[in-house]
Amino acid sequence: SAGAAIDRVHARMGEWLRPGRTEAEVGADIAEAIVAEGHVSAEFVIVGSGPNGASPHHDVSDRVIEAGDVVVVDIGGPVPEGYHSDSTRTYAVGEPADPEVRDGYAVLQRAQRAAVEAVRPGATAQEIDTAARRVITDAGFGECFIHRTGHGIGLDVHEEPYIMSGNDLPLEPGMAFSVEPGIYRAGRWGARIEDIVVVTADGVEPLNTRPHELTVLGA
Repeated sequence: SAGAAIDRVHARMGEWLRPGRTEAEVGADIAEAIVAEGHVSAEFVIVGSGPNGASPHHDVSDRVIEAGDVVVVDIGGPVPEGYHSDSTRTYAVGEPADPEVRDGYAVLQRAQRAAVEAVRPGATAQEIDTAARRVITDAGFGECFIHRTGHGIGLDVHEEPYIMSGNDLPLEPGMAFSVEPGIYRAGRWGARIEDIVVVTADGVEPLNTRPHELTVLGA
């Protein structure tokens, strides 16, 4: 499946992500691996290191990755059947330099889990967004979660249903969408956890199964 294919790329991140390399260099290796692991092409590769991780729509840049950086890696593309993958994991290159990262990341993990657990037929798109936002806001990071919780995915990377405040669309079995809350500390660091999930007859099935913990590389 598309989910398993992109999970295999995330599983290999330790091959490429290390101090002294630029985001662009790492991104080129990831793009090659996305194809090697079963995609037609790499539709998008975000490697947001250090302060660049605080920009949700960062691409790649010539910034050199440093020890202690937290790095947001958001990747995906189409598989031959036409369906798209899209998964984000956050990595630390050695122990995070910013002392706030560990606590903030633990909050993010709880928020993403709460949102996934809220998915079931009849729940609304807004309720899933609220489940994630409530955890982040209650922990004092509310102003650091600056985008919707998710978007539908299938033959297009972004489609209905949009998982956001104000969308009272009821979820139905078979709907597939991302659950991807983030915490962004401008100028410092960012983190995001994203899985694609499918609404089942009685709940939810995540299509991405890589661990949600902050993965410390080179440790």
